[in-house]
Amino acid sequence: MRIITGATAALSRRVSAFAIGSNNFVKAAGRGLSSAPPELPPCDFTPSAYQGPDPERVSRVRRDHLSPALLASFRRPVIIHQGHMQYLFDHTGRRYLDLFGGIVTVSVGHCHPKVTAAAREQMDRLWHTTNIYLHPKIHEYTERLLATMPSHLQVVHLVNSGSEANDLAVLLARLSTGHFDVISLRNAYHGMGPHGMALTAHSTWKYNVAHMFGVHHAMNADPYRGPWGGARCRDSPVQTDRHCDCAAGHCQASQLYADQLAETLRYSCPKGRVAAFFAESIQGVGGTVQFPIGYLQKAEALVRDHGGLLVMDEVQTGFGRTGEHFWAFEGHGVRPDIVTMAKGIGNGFPLAAVVTTKEVAAKMSEALHFNTYGGGPVSSAVGIAVLDALAEDGCQERAGRLGTRLLHALAQLRDRHPAVGDVRGKGLMIGIELVAEPRGRQPLGTDAVGDVWEHAKDRGLLVGRGGHFGNVLRIKPPMCITDEDVDFAVAVLDEAFTAHLPQ
Repeated sequence: MRIITGATAALSRRVSAFAIGSNNFVKAAGRGLSSAPPELPPCDFTPSAYQGPDPERVSRVRRDHLSPALLASFRRPVIIHQGHMQYLFDHTGRRYLDLFGGIVTVSVGHCHPKVTAAAREQMDRLWHTTNIYLHPKIHEYTERLLATMPSHLQVVHLVNSGSEANDLAVLLARLSTGHFDVISLRNAYHGMGPHGMALTAHSTWKYNVAHMFGVHHAMNADPYRGPWGGARCRDSPVQTDRHCDCAAGHCQASQLYADQLAETLRYSCPKGRVAAFFAESIQGVGGTVQFPIGYLQKAEALVRDHGGLLVMDEVQTGFGRTGEHFWAFEGHGVRPDIVTMAKGIGNGFPLAAVVTTKEVAAKMSEALHFNTYGGGPVSSAVGIAVLDALAEDGCQERAGRLGTRLLHALAQLRDRHPAVGDVRGKGLMIGIELVAEPRGRQPLGTDAVGDVWEHAKDRGLLVGRGGHFGNVLRIKPPMCITDEDVDFAVAVLDEAFTAHLPQ
């Protein structure tokens, strides 16, 4: 496939910081690896020639003028120039398999033709008008979105990001219940807005500013890293290898973690009253942590007994990503009062939503509330096209089938590589936790994880990182990947583990 022009090749040679490094390959050869690397599956798409700024300028502007919190992935960063379905292309024309999907955002594929055409068509007709006027797309999209939800959820608030959605959900819960205190879980991530930072329980995502008013963090129900849980506790094709005394259909760990939530309600909330309990269906930024089977049902019952609502954060797990259900909370058997969603809802376009009951939404009429861009004509058109593409391309079924296949293959890597402590997830929401010693849970050091991460990138595979210690590889690709992509990914990770992990 011809994808590198003379101009782009010359440009790439001008700045060694952005060149594809060879140090990992030398190191790999020393570990007895084959000199022939795994090959990306064929692709007949040819990217356009890069015509952007010089890489030196890109690096300088990022260093000197963008937020210092905006860190670049990888020691030798990649300039992403173009995308096509599950693939990304850098400024030299080199192709990468994207297994992170723009941080779990690209659901149906980069530049999906149906979504791109819908956006272009709407932009030619009407970009923006305030929603105090009627325009058809927001109303059409609202009906389409509600058709995917349980029937008791009937009101949609359209916003622009997951942080906005979770901030609004806190407001809704407090207004509708008359209670102020909110509970989320340690290891949770719910965004960077004022309420989202409070809900988030990762010190690495928190600033030393006042933001915790009325928010309490309960013990995280983690069958791998927590005090309870083991080999029968997760709703996943792959289980942790920790010992477990749970009987089939009866998870003891879920009750023990629920008891800890009850302690939080008893001791931390005024008169035991609470506005809401927030939970991700599977924790995303926290490293793809799954709760023990039945935990969320027990948590829901406890919170309702204390006057609160159940808020399910589907920002990363929604829209069929977990395979078995369109909404991951359906797999937990719970009945949320509020559902927040973003990321995959717009396939990368800034779109998010809060969906709730008429009873919860009623309090919003007591004052004015407005979002300038939420539910605009273009975002609504994109949202409709994403729903169409998800159905027409069979994304949910593909996520379930290929995710299960990938999980089983990764479990085999875990069995071969002692420093792979855990493989977990459901559908195409997958995490690989790397540890410092066999059968232990001490996190693998940042440099060693970085070696694996960089090696995969240099072979053409992009994965994410997460977890409190940064030792979890996050695999959440566009839901258009193929069997051949799965085989390539497993081969690259096997090579990277062999080259860089303690054996």
